[in-house]
Amino acid sequence: MANLSEEEIRNRAYQLWMEAGEPAGKMDAFWYQAEKLLLAERTEQGEVPPGMTDNLPV
Repeated sequence: MANLSEEEIRNRAYQLWMEAGEPAGKMDAFWYQAEKLLLAERTEQGEVPPGMTDNLPV
């Protein structure tokens, strides 16, 4: 299982920021949105985010 790297999140946040028209401020919102999207993509691909394995059936 691959963890999200800071670089992956930064790149996606930058992409989202560019698509939004490069607005001033609110970079943290783009960062959290990017993180959420990347985690969702990983989950769809069958990768379980870190910390989410505790309740999986054995």
